[in-house]
Amino acid sequence: MEQMRIYFLDEVHPVLAQRLTAAGHHCILPIDDDARALSTCNGIVVRSSAVGKVAIDAAKDLKFIARVGSGLENIDVEHCRRKNILVLNSPEGNRDGVGETCVMLTLALMKVLVRANAQVRAGLWRREENRGTDLHGKTVGILGYGQMGSAFAEKLRGFGVKVLAHDKYRSGFDRAGIIECGLERLLRESDVISLHLPLTRETHHLADHDFFLRLGKPVWFLNTSRGAVVHTEALLDALDHGRVIAAGLDVLEFERPDLSGLDPLMEPFVQQRLLAHERVLLTPHLAGVTHEGRYKMATVLAEKILSAFPR
Repeated sequence: MEQMRIYFLDEVHPVLAQRLTAAGHHCILPIDDDARALSTCNGIVVRSSAVGKVAIDAAKDLKFIARVGSGLENIDVEHCRRKNILVLNSPEGNRDGVGETCVMLTLALMKVLVRANAQVRAGLWRREENRGTDLHGKTVGILGYGQMGSAFAEKLRGFGVKVLAHDKYRSGFDRAGIIECGLERLLRESDVISLHLPLTRETHHLADHDFFLRLGKPVWFLNTSRGAVVHTEALLDALDHGRVIAAGLDVLEFERPDLSGLDPLMEPFVQQRLLAHERVLLTPHLAGVTHEGRYKMATVLAEKILSAFPR
């Protein structure tokens, strides 16, 4: 493979450009002033920037688009497929961060951590009001058993839980400690439900009013995948009606596409209900945002690019 021009749309860990440069490729970084970069590049590296049809068509000799991360909703994957452009991502790199964050959110919700912390800081000492629930002996339902879902299952070892896992497009992962099952069983039996799904037309608002009505008992609910997999109003209604005990959300339906914050046009009534709800724990899309994960995602992606295009 001859030298490729690889255009970085976003800043990522420098090890990715270092590895590609050492292999003989030319990397054009975001700080570089090269107006011809996109039209003449052979590869694009992206984190949160969108790469749509116009950008793809502008690069006449584009061979690949590589995302430093897991989800691919910011890339027009279908158009890439039509043009025989390889699309790569690196979910292996931040799976540990996501798995550990899921454990953290679960325990924080079940032990009423946020409210107890706020009360002590306010001079209140309410022990009985903040009596927690043990994770031991509970059933955890993992919806989506790819890199992130399986990472959460791995981190649960030692907690004495039963893990139910459902994935519409994967099978054969039933083993000690993991029970592969259908969606209805997962909804019926789980005490904790955690979503680990990509955002597609099929998964958009998967967790809707009907989803929560099908729960067999009140649950602690986690979403660290993509915000729009959950219909926010349906989740809030489920919280208000006792079908969801508490929710830990690392992602929100109303995030800006570049993940830089919340959409200012989000409906005010949802904003008021969601952000003010004391049984909702919110973090700013940081489940996989760790120092180690940033490095690992870059190295994994470097290996995939160099494997696909050896010199």
